[in-house]
Amino acid sequence: MTFADNFLISTQRELEEAVQTLGFLPYFRNSVPGFSIEEHAAPRIWFSAEPGAWEWKGPVIRSTGCAYGKFFENKAVYVSREWFPDFANVRRDGYDYDARVDDGLVSYREMTLYGLVDENAPIISRDLKQKGNYKKGGAKGFDTLMLRLQAQCYVVISDFIYQTDRLGRPYGWGVAEYSTPERLMGRDFTDRVYARTPDESRRRILEHMHRILPHADERKLLRLIG
Repeated sequence: MTFADNFLISTQRELEEAVQTLGFLPYFRNSVPGFSIEEHAAPRIWFSAEPGAWEWKGPVIRSTGCAYGKFFENKAVYVSREWFPDFANVRRDGYDYDARVDDGLVSYREMTLYGLVDENAPIISRDLKQKGNYKKGGAKGFDTLMLRLQAQCYVVISDFIYQTDRLGRPYGWGVAEYSTPERLMGRDFTDRVYARTPDESRRRILEHMHRILPHADERKLLRLIG
């Protein structure tokens, strides 16, 4: 399977297989044409009355063990368990979070939010905001900081939690649950994330991107990879 194929995602199982096979699967259209679920989704699973791609986000994360977050152009992306260590190595530039702090590369506000996630993971956004006093008159910048932590692959979305009615049926939009890759994936991540240099990881990802996106502009791919 490549993005040059005219494949269609119609079921949760097919979405899971696409994540595992392709390795990188953005949700929405982006600067690389054809590189998204949106462009390969059957109409009935995209903004319809039936359960579809939106309701499958949490189950796909849980079943595949992938990483999910706003990794490309501030938009949501699935990255498979196989490829996420290399991707995180690139985005972190080889730094674990403590080393980044030691080198003075982290603001106090970002360090505080990361610490709250790390200490309480998995934690839903509502509880995280409460613990960090992210409210009117309190701490500021939650959304901006969370975007940065996801872009750097220090924080991922580990699930989506739904409210339930008195009969136990879920309703409404799922609330994001946050974790760190270290806590979510354990040694499968920590033993591999810094196994290569960031440049080696970048080259591996670029080669893979060329395989799954044979007609894509390399400059656009490099901008997405980081």
